[in-house]
Amino acid sequence: MARMKLRNLIPLALLAACAIAHAGEPECVIPSKPGGAMDLTCKLAQKALLAKPGAPKLKLTYLPGGIGAVAWHTLVSQRRPEPDTLVAFSGGSLLNLAQGKFGKAGPSDVRWVAAMGADYGMIAVRADSPYRTLGDLLEALRAAPQKVLIGVSGTIGSQDWLKMAMVARHAGIDPKQLRFVALEGGGEAFTAMNASFVQVVSGDASEAKLYAGPGKVRVLAVLSEHRLPGALAEVPTAREQGIDVVWPIIRGVWMAPGVPEADYRRWVEAFDRMEASPEFAQLRTEAGLYPFSLTGDALTQYIKKAVNDYTRQAMQFNLVR
Repeated sequence: MARMKLRNLIPLALLAACAIAHAGEPECVIPSKPGGAMDLTCKLAQKALLAKPGAPKLKLTYLPGGIGAVAWHTLVSQRRPEPDTLVAFSGGSLLNLAQGKFGKAGPSDVRWVAAMGADYGMIAVRADSPYRTLGDLLEALRAAPQKVLIGVSGTIGSQDWLKMAMVARHAGIDPKQLRFVALEGGGEAFTAMNASFVQVVSGDASEAKLYAGPGKVRVLAVLSEHRLPGALAEVPTAREQGIDVVWPIIRGVWMAPGVPEADYRRWVEAFDRMEASPEFAQLRTEAGLYPFSLTGDALTQYIKKAVNDYTRQAMQFNLVR
């Protein structure tokens, strides 16, 4: 599987930074192509902040590449002091940090603003797929793993890759035998499956909500402790189907390291107020997320611990650089 080297990402990041015009309005950078969970994160922030009287509209900007590396290095190296630029992140971003996919970057290199909710991993197929349960899929993978193409956001070691690898390992299947197709974001993965380019998507529950439904997508399992409420309420967990894998995902935003302290605190306080409102709870539910709120210093400490935990998990698959 082809990988984009970090040294090739830096020039791309510089070009992208130069191409973006800034008019001083608040901005949320989405480090993936449209249609995935990162997109949902910025759109949730946009809707929730706009609901406050007098709040300016949050502009959305797409800056895909390197599974988040282009956006990371653009903000850290070229746009360090911008006081009104937020960047979406997920648990997958933290996993990339843990594995060294952002070079020597670490969680202390940026300013963590807010976590707005939690998501969970899931495994889906087309609605007309012969695989009706997780067991059906795993049986097919045992019999002929090379015949099933699995779409994931990112390359070997990405969050979506690791979720499927853990499910396979718990089922007694060697993850090295599986065929993964690296794609840029959840939206692209579901598009590829709809076109029959891949037969399976390892992604997130919030993404699946956008595509699941009669004649569209069949979600085989959610990687949560219990069944999820709402549109995926009828989908069994992997645990229910004999595979003890749970994969929670937090979603939120960070800012570049050179942001003045007063501006950083202003954004932290804005998210504190936003997340305390009943309107936000409704918007979060509509986005397919579940309650999980941390901001500022508390979030920063959580991030540091999470990166350490992801490092230990990644070492089990020899993924740490």
